Amino acid sequence: MTKMSPVPQRRSFVFLQGPPGPLLQRLAVVLRSRGITVHRINICAGDRVNWQEPATDFQGRSSDWPMFFDAFLRRHQITDVLLFGDCRPYHVTARGIATLRGIRTHVLEEGYLRPHWMTLELEGVNAHSRLRRDKEWFLEQARQLPEEPELPPVTAHFRRRVRDSAWYYTALYLGSPWTFPHYRTHRTASALSEAVGWSWKYLVRGWREGQTRRTLERMGGKRFFLLPLQLSGDYQIRSHSPFPDVPVATAFVLDSFASHAPSGTHLLIKAHPLDCSFFPWSRFISRRAWKLGIADRVHYIDGGNLEDLAAAATGMVCVNSTSATLALQANRPVCVLGEAIYKIAGLTFEGHLDDFWIDPSPPEPGLYAAFRRVLVDRCLVRGGLASESAVTTLVENMANKLCGAVPFYCCSSQSLTMAK
Repeated sequence: MTKMSPVPQRRSFVFLQGPPGPLLQRLAVVLRSRGITVHRINICAGDRVNWQEPATDFQGRSSDWPMFFDAFLRRHQITDVLLFGDCRPYHVTARGIATLRGIRTHVLEEGYLRPHWMTLELEGVNAHSRLRRDKEWFLEQARQLPEEPELPPVTAHFRRRVRDSAWYYTALYLGSPWTFPHYRTHRTASALSEAVGWSWKYLVRGWREGQTRRTLERMGGKRFFLLPLQLSGDYQIRSHSPFPDVPVATAFVLDSFASHAPSGTHLLIKAHPLDCSFFPWSRFISRRAWKLGIADRVHYIDGGNLEDLAAAATGMVCVNSTSATLALQANRPVCVLGEAIYKIAGLTFEGHLDDFWIDPSPPEPGLYAAFRRVLVDRCLVRGGLASESAVTTLVENMANKLCGAVPFYCCSSQSLTMAK
């Protein structure tokens, strides 16, 4: 890896795409108040909605992006890049160009631990994380860290995420063809189809809740494994798993369950709470289960409390969802089918899925606690995106971490300036 250049006296950030909402705009204000220069590159019309001040628009073709970005880094003497999601095509290129120049890239992502946290790592997250996948390393590092402090919960309101997303994607859908004619979204579905999907999901929420309640009542007392679905547009599926999408991964799990799971066990498949697609999950799963002869042992729900379900399950199967941390926290076995930051010998199941149904082994005692302590210290910032207080908390903690010692991920929390 390219050696980082010495830190200049004055740091200069460039912000690329962030999550829908005011987070990056407000973070820029705080960083500037601390003497840090902040620039912004808009890549689509949605980015403009979330940035109410002068910025640089990239309106060229994707083939123009590497030279454009490299010239921007040189012209503005950039020392740090901040972006949301390290697998978006524009961001993959930006990370590579920044690395060639020894410039730090800070990657923001949804939290490894949920709720109440967001992930902020140097260079990459999840399968790109620089953390070692060695249990002895985690145990040794955890022994040097203080206990995780007791912190108040971070509030969240679903309507806030819907509102911020609606503004962003409406602007993207209506404005990008005119002002960013060459922009191509990284998402697999159009903004219009997602908007319609969210409207439908809201209208049938009562029916979905009723279906979930009745399914869980029928399963009362039964031994079951849990499969939490991920979003097919999730780059953790597309870039860090052997499956092209979630339906293929689900079919793989169903086939293995039919062939190897003991006859008295059941499989509960839970929809992702942010899935607004019109993919017929219930029909897809029921038809596949019927063909495999396991229709009476496979159940699908679009709702329910994931934390409670993870704690009640015999084990969890996932590709690389952060939902796995809820099962590990409850000392439940987890089988991982893709690449994930928590895929560590002793923490998750080491064998094949076929064997997991028969002999699921729980995490080694104390290992998850050590893993969590290191994550909180090195990779996480307190806060969220779904309420005003959550964003305020997140801005404060991100600013404190970004303004701390560099590279700040190599230090313990005792040597960092952390938000209280």
